[in-house]
Amino acid sequence: MQLPEELRAVLTAIRPAGRPRLVGGCVRDWLLGLEPKDFDVEVAGIDFETLHHVLAPFGATNVVGRSFGVIKLRLAAGEYDFSLPRRESKTGAGHRGFAVAPDPQLSDSEASARRDFTINAMAYDPFTGTVIDPHGGQADLRARVLRHTSPAFVEDPLRVLRAFQFAARFDFELAPETAVLCSSISDTFPELPLERVYGEWDKWAANSTKPSRGLKVLEETGWLRHFPEIAALRGTLQEPAWHPEGDVFTHTQHCIDALVQLGGWQGAETARRRLLTFAVLAHDFGKPATTTRAERRGVLRWISPGHEAAGGPLSGAFLRRIGAPLELDPPVQALVANHLAHHHGSQGDFTDTQVRRLARKLAPATIDDLALVMMADSLGRPPLRSPETLILIDQLRAKAHQLNLESMAPRPLMLGRHLLALGFKPGPEFKPILEAAFEAQLDGSFSDEAGGIAWLQTQLPPVR
Repeated sequence: MQLPEELRAVLTAIRPAGRPRLVGGCVRDWLLGLEPKDFDVEVAGIDFETLHHVLAPFGATNVVGRSFGVIKLRLAAGEYDFSLPRRESKTGAGHRGFAVAPDPQLSDSEASARRDFTINAMAYDPFTGTVIDPHGGQADLRARVLRHTSPAFVEDPLRVLRAFQFAARFDFELAPETAVLCSSISDTFPELPLERVYGEWDKWAANSTKPSRGLKVLEETGWLRHFPEIAALRGTLQEPAWHPEGDVFTHTQHCIDALVQLGGWQGAETARRRLLTFAVLAHDFGKPATTTRAERRGVLRWISPGHEAAGGPLSGAFLRRIGAPLELDPPVQALVANHLAHHHGSQGDFTDTQVRRLARKLAPATIDDLALVMMADSLGRPPLRSPETLILIDQLRAKAHQLNLESMAPRPLMLGRHLLALGFKPGPEFKPILEAAFEAQLDGSFSDEAGGIAWLQTQLPPVR
């Protein structure tokens, strides 16, 4: 494993007094061929004070908690966690109901037994290059299986949501015996703090390589019931001619997997990836309540009229349920409510007014965001392919680009200062006048400041 030189120097200094090991995610990621992001070090055979004394000359230290045996060391290239091996025992409900006792004399096997999954229970000796794997984590990595390390797994319900996001991030299956354990603690979900619930959903939304794996974990463990907006998708029928892949839950799985393969998602910053993933997850939340059997062109079909509008509030309810930041609600709901806008043009002949109004409705999301949601929706119907739909999306984006609205909403050209310049005094009538001017701007009555002033002069009564 390639370690930062500054970290290797610290490990060398620790070695005479203790037994340092790289542990956790950095070992897993390295063995998966990924670049480790966080290097965590566990040091056995040393007491807390001695460890602190060895670390202090290298940089600023932050004692997270003597009872936990954790010291954060800040160096030039970043911050590293150094900890003592510890025992944990369940003392109460929830994620934090544990008594933690550092024990420098624990063996590698005993120290790693407290970890959630075998793939996270491996350690690495930085001096011999040896992987220490008492629980079979390497075999599970090769088999792409998430398996619990010990029966103590059930003591922390957050581990089920960790399984959910790990499965999606690394494209892993959940071991059957681990699924059984997860099911057995489904009733403990309410014990979890909302911020920890969202922490796992956030990792799922921003970092997944196959997000459907996470939904599969929730379903096979019985934890899907805690997210009823998603659970309702299972069994909601769709018209086979349009959706040969199956019910709405299956369609949604295909859509989110298609999304993360798009270059626009992969190249986006974390915040945008998160937004797009939640929007695609929620895009058909309105179908369970709107799906019915009705005649279309002489044929009985499954249809879901108005499901886009119905899905907006449901997506907001879901985001509140998982503790998402409030700023996610408006753009996710806007994308959900408008995800079929590309079918509202006349064979792709989108007018300037249509695109301006669409960009305004989407804000703070953008037409570029919407296009990615639409593409994922279209690609989520295997084996059906719809080139004509992708053409419509391209035409919508082209029109938005022509109007310079692909990544922003139109802004009002006429402001209060323009009314003042025309001789009007500030008052309550300003708001309706400016709203009317903005509507005229969206309709194309004017496209620049001079045109807006001319429009105001023709519409307003003369100043007395």
